[in-house]
Amino acid sequence: MKTPPKNHSGTKTVQSSIVFNVALYAVCTGALALSVDAQTAVQKDYLNTNLPVAKRVDNLLGQMTLEEKVGQMFMGRIQAADAQQLVAKGLIGSCVGVMAPAVKIDELQKVAVEKSRLGIPLLFGCDIVHGFSTIFPIPLAQASTWNPDLIQQCAAIAGKESASQGIRWTMSPMVDIARDPRWGRIAEGAGEDPYLGMAIAKAMVEGYQGQQLNPKSDLVVCVKHFVGYGAAEGGRDYDTTDISERTLREIYLPPFKAAVDAGAGTIMSAFNDLNGIPTSANPFTMDGVLRDEWGFKGIVRADANSDSELVNHGIATNAEEAALKAVTAGLDLGFAPYHANLVKLVQSGKVPLPLVDECVRRFLRIKFEMGLFENPYVDLDKAKTALLLPEYRRAAREAARQSIVLLKNEGNVLPIAKDIKTIAVIGPLADDKADVLGCWHAHGMPRSAVTVLAGIKAKVSDATKILYAKGCGITDETNVDFSHALTVARQSDVIILVVGESADMSGEMSSRSSLDIPGEQEELVRQVSRLGKPIVEVLMNGRPLSIGWDAKHVPSILETWHLGTEAGDAIADVLFGDYNPSGKLPVTFPRTVGQVPMYYNHKNSGRPASLVRHTAKYQDLPWTPLYPFGFGLSYTTFEFSDLTVEADAAVKDQFQVSVNLKNTGSRGGTETAQLYIRQTGTSVTRPVKQLKAFAKVALAPGESKTVHFVLTPFDLSFYDQKMQRVVESGPLEIMVGNNSSEVLTNTVQIEQPMKLEPVRTESFGNL
Repeated sequence: MKTPPKNHSGTKTVQSSIVFNVALYAVCTGALALSVDAQTAVQKDYLNTNLPVAKRVDNLLGQMTLEEKVGQMFMGRIQAADAQQLVAKGLIGSCVGVMAPAVKIDELQKVAVEKSRLGIPLLFGCDIVHGFSTIFPIPLAQASTWNPDLIQQCAAIAGKESASQGIRWTMSPMVDIARDPRWGRIAEGAGEDPYLGMAIAKAMVEGYQGQQLNPKSDLVVCVKHFVGYGAAEGGRDYDTTDISERTLREIYLPPFKAAVDAGAGTIMSAFNDLNGIPTSANPFTMDGVLRDEWGFKGIVRADANSDSELVNHGIATNAEEAALKAVTAGLDLGFAPYHANLVKLVQSGKVPLPLVDECVRRFLRIKFEMGLFENPYVDLDKAKTALLLPEYRRAAREAARQSIVLLKNEGNVLPIAKDIKTIAVIGPLADDKADVLGCWHAHGMPRSAVTVLAGIKAKVSDATKILYAKGCGITDETNVDFSHALTVARQSDVIILVVGESADMSGEMSSRSSLDIPGEQEELVRQVSRLGKPIVEVLMNGRPLSIGWDAKHVPSILETWHLGTEAGDAIADVLFGDYNPSGKLPVTFPRTVGQVPMYYNHKNSGRPASLVRHTAKYQDLPWTPLYPFGFGLSYTTFEFSDLTVEADAAVKDQFQVSVNLKNTGSRGGTETAQLYIRQTGTSVTRPVKQLKAFAKVALAPGESKTVHFVLTPFDLSFYDQKMQRVVESGPLEIMVGNNSSEVLTNTVQIEQPMKLEPVRTESFGNL
């Protein structure tokens, strides 16, 4: 990788000019362990809201002891037996993983504000990944909406709910690019594409925080996991990653850059070893890229115990050395071993006090900017009525509907008539209130969720008979009796099979070596299919599944992911035609796990798979995916035509792109126009396609609209052989269609090369 722009051997160059020997500092001030006399009367100028935040921070920081400073860098647990004692001493700055009720949060906050020497409020955090109490679709499902505005709305609601309960810090969004669906945490992100990931990262940050962090912000975000975690070898959670700098900068870093440019307050370092240096002690990524190149002013916190796990990685021999390597590489907040060793490291001179001061200054600034000092407490009366509001549930239902992807609809089995005589609802997930919530469902409660069975019952006419059979358990593998399910199926006019993964089969610690539908569910699908009845397969899962047999034999398939609180009602809306599905896959569906990793924006190779022999493909199956990135059907049909590309006369290497989109069917519907590019004749190899813009367009039957895009120089740029961001001259293919495989193509010429200076992601023309 490139040498970072500053010296990262131990401390940042910008600080080195003010670094001095800590022992000498202690002699001069008359204090070894304390940076100020703890008995000195506290000057409360930092509580003066008329002062600029920077002055308030400096006033407070100047009165803190070393122990209090290091305490701000310690992330504690609200349930710890000594939590109140440590908080009263000012030795905890934040509590994470908070699952306590608002009254308990308020209780501990009062200790911090009213009993500690300086009254610094705590920041309470929780993994609010896709909702707090009102649970929205898992992030991978939300990415299927291709609707950043809707995703921003969902994040804003999650922020309002969590803030009402005293939680003001979310460990979200997760913006890791994931190209291997075996990795369980693919469920938590936006899929495989950096451009879509950037759009969603920006939307979520602005939904949680607003345009900038201020007292009106419900939450401060913690963008995770920095960086490359989604490339874990073999899809095994926490495992090693080895990523070239080019791939790191072009694929894995862009969503983080978009989040930082949107104003993200905090970043979480990852668990993984990145090219030989664990990311929680990686000066190139934390200080080099994040702070020096991008100008990030917020804090970097460790993922759970990733600081102390540097010992397991082998780059530290004990907890003290781990803390030293982490803090000098750019980590601000850590856990118990980190905290326990920092005071000693400062006293010994191994960690300069100004380095600690800078870490604490960043964290205090966030607390002041959020207004925590003025409003530290929970309004307990409002907290009781702030969750699961009707408008929140309506938003959750809309998000769930837009997340559903129609993969197949042979013979127009869907939509189902509401007055059909008999419906069989079969499958272990059909009447499941817990698993529809998905992984990381925070404070969401199963009792609040709507099952598929309940949604169907609420949708059909009184004349329709609903028959239900579980069929089997999610993971049953032996002695499964399908007789009741088959009896129910035989009596029906249409069968709805609800199968897939439980909530805990995806998310953290949930990697799978197989992408098959678990247990005997696949056999249930096959036996029911042999009856020859109209069947709709409703998939619930947190990752792409290999459903090759189903895709060939089941007439209609809906990918519904884990949709959250309103899952059942949203699925019923689609099943019965009250909503025309518009979701698009944010990730490639392989035919089998043997094709993994598989992603649309791959390189062509010298022997492309599209050729007949001696090519880069497997010999025992087609080289194409089962369903490509961007794929998704509708109950109507659409047609793209008249793709035109014109060079922008006012801006060098900028193009205006337009395409006509027509609804050629008999129903109103929404299509997503997707723009891809490919350049050849370049100094380095480029992907066969790259998403650079998209637009959702609603059309009535027979209606046409012209869709316009702008391709900026930054959209066309890439890293050359010298790792400089450039636009190179040569032919450029511009492709537009409704998925990454079916596109119209127009080729133009980039006339003049250029070198780009570092730019903000607002330079993307369509983000």
